[in-house]
Amino acid sequence: MLRWVVVHGMCGRLCFCSHSRVVFVLICNLFLFIFSNEKLPFAGFIGSISSLAVKLIRLLPGGAKYLNKEQKKVMDKLTSGTKGKELWATELPKQGLGPQVIERMLEIKKQDKPWEGRCSGAVYIGGTETEGHFRLVNEAYCMFAHTNPLHPDVWPSIPRFESEVVNMTASFLGSKLQASGGMVCGNMTSGGTESILMAVKTTRDYMKASRGITAPEMIIAESAHSAYDKAAQYFQIKLRRAPVADDLRADVKAMKRLINKNTIMLVASSPGFPHGVIDPIEELSALALQYNICLHVDLCLGGFVLPFAKKLGYPIPPFDFRVAGVTSISVDVHKYGLGPKGTSVVLYRNHELRKYQFVAVTEWSGGLYVSPSMAGSRAGALIAAAWASMMSLGESGYTQITRKLMEAARNIKLGIPDIEGLYVLGKPDMTVVAFASKELNIYKVNEAMAEKGWSLNALHKPSSVHICVTLQHVDVVDKFLDDLKAAVKYVRDNPGKYEDGMAPIYGAGATLPDRGTIRDILVDYMDSTC
Repeated sequence: MLRWVVVHGMCGRLCFCSHSRVVFVLICNLFLFIFSNEKLPFAGFIGSISSLAVKLIRLLPGGAKYLNKEQKKVMDKLTSGTKGKELWATELPKQGLGPQVIERMLEIKKQDKPWEGRCSGAVYIGGTETEGHFRLVNEAYCMFAHTNPLHPDVWPSIPRFESEVVNMTASFLGSKLQASGGMVCGNMTSGGTESILMAVKTTRDYMKASRGITAPEMIIAESAHSAYDKAAQYFQIKLRRAPVADDLRADVKAMKRLINKNTIMLVASSPGFPHGVIDPIEELSALALQYNICLHVDLCLGGFVLPFAKKLGYPIPPFDFRVAGVTSISVDVHKYGLGPKGTSVVLYRNHELRKYQFVAVTEWSGGLYVSPSMAGSRAGALIAAAWASMMSLGESGYTQITRKLMEAARNIKLGIPDIEGLYVLGKPDMTVVAFASKELNIYKVNEAMAEKGWSLNALHKPSSVHICVTLQHVDVVDKFLDDLKAAVKYVRDNPGKYEDGMAPIYGAGATLPDRGTIRDILVDYMDSTC
């Protein structure tokens, strides 16, 4: 979209420019127009040149004005969901609302969109059969709402719950088998991102102590979760990103080429969030062992599905501590574990590695202090409710749930190619199914689905959309496919539709080589909505 602004918007001012300036603007536009092809082998260099071109265009008379104007249009669309923010409270009420505050909350809650059966991922519980489980988790939370594991002397029940959640999770990820070494350990965190942050920080400190690496580098596939970018920024680690192979899995050879004396870890996804495919973990394990570096497996999405899918006979490749080179794993309880939001587990192969996660303070005037993760105080209620979820469902419950999820995802995967103009990306291993089109703007299809009440995930590299199948979708697979077919037909029959919607913004995010502009927009969006 911003590329279009430069090409077309600036043309309106060319008559006011000197001949040399016209030539310069055309050259800059040529960079932006030609170099937006993400498939080019020298895309990184091109991105740098294009970014420079945008900066130079901003120096031209009228250039910055046009670009800023268009960025504002993008921001207005992105923040349309927060209209009425001027009515948000900015100070305490003079008189407390008392019990009436619940009525106020219910009124505000009406702004939330209905998610039942229409939301990709996000809500993993669903269907009438889980209503009892939903109430059970809420009851467990209320029972321990004011507890804090930072004070184990006051609430010894919470450390027990945490230890049991960790041990139960580790048990179905290979900890009981000889191949794991028998020393698997871990802690609970607030979510997948914190679990990944902890694994990266721990690996950084471990590799510094054991190998003397002081300028650490981490290698990920471009499909790896954005939490690794966050970890790299937080912990001053150089992030090296390798392209994926044609099957959208991590390209082992490409990752191998990036290994050097400063490499501390490789990352594998099982499955990756964008396309639902499992990276070649055994091959990456062999690479990690060869170079004596760590390997983290991101099981945030797959941790409570893949072990049970394997037992059901699905062809799931090795992904856990059975694989010798795997040193750490992250897995979310608040996804397919059906626990409350804010519950995840980070696991390590042994205690020698995990001790680098902890922070111990001995010189504070407030006394001796030690904390296992990013947070100090933590919500004991979340830990207790996660424990309740796992104990309530057990192996039989998760196996039954997995059977339904895998079958629903399979039917969607088989149904999408029957819709003219669509195809499935890669060969999904689990419950995420991504699809694209060579004929239509897939982001317009996504907008058409949004009008039908569906909230799907827009992706790029390549431009696509996915649905993350959860329990809420088990009974609406046919409805999803029917709506998707109708959405494709509508977009084909109405090519001018959605030109002013979100589709051009998604398109710009996918193709604009000046990533700095995209980052600025994202930061401005976050700043305006917090």
